[in-house]
Amino acid sequence: MAQDSSLSEFWDARYRGGVTPWDAGGVPPQLAKWLKSSSKARVLVPGCGTGYEVRAFAEHGHDVLGIEISDAAIEAARRELGPLADQVRKADYFVFEAAPFDVVYERAFLCALPRRMWGRWAARTAELLQPGGTLAGFFFFDDNERGPPFGISAAKLHELLLPWFELSVDSPIPAEHSLAVFRGKERWQVWQRKL
Repeated sequence: MAQDSSLSEFWDARYRGGVTPWDAGGVPPQLAKWLKSSSKARVLVPGCGTGYEVRAFAEHGHDVLGIEISDAAIEAARRELGPLADQVRKADYFVFEAAPFDVVYERAFLCALPRRMWGRWAARTAELLQPGGTLAGFFFFDDNERGPPFGISAAKLHELLLPWFELSVDSPIPAEHSLAVFRGKERWQVWQRKL
């Protein structure tokens, strides 16, 4: 089994083997609440997995695109999404071409990437968002040595994002209903792309 989580083979093996402890079977309550008050937007969901968040954004009227590098994950998302299956496609976050988005949603994408890729992730996220755009979602704060999921410190996340973003919302309490792998270490944050 591939051990480098930057490779599609890593994720294909896990989806095909049914080893998906990150699959929540739905969307977190904080996202559902945020969606009720959010304006319609063009949204990117990188590492969309089975696609629950893609459906949630679409049902709230957003123009949403979910991307994955894993064929097995795309197959799972398309089965789950049915009529919304065309809103998921195979793409590499770091190279696919797209007009700027209004929102990039984060949940278990950053922590799935090897730490050596985090600087590229921050720069690419800034590139994919239009000025004033929003990076919103759940960040996994942990000091674990092994992953995925690879935990990050608040200081490191700030170091990565502050060249391009300002933190506008930082939930002081851990996310509700987190999966066991994230429990007590996942927090909702909203970052605004600097103008």
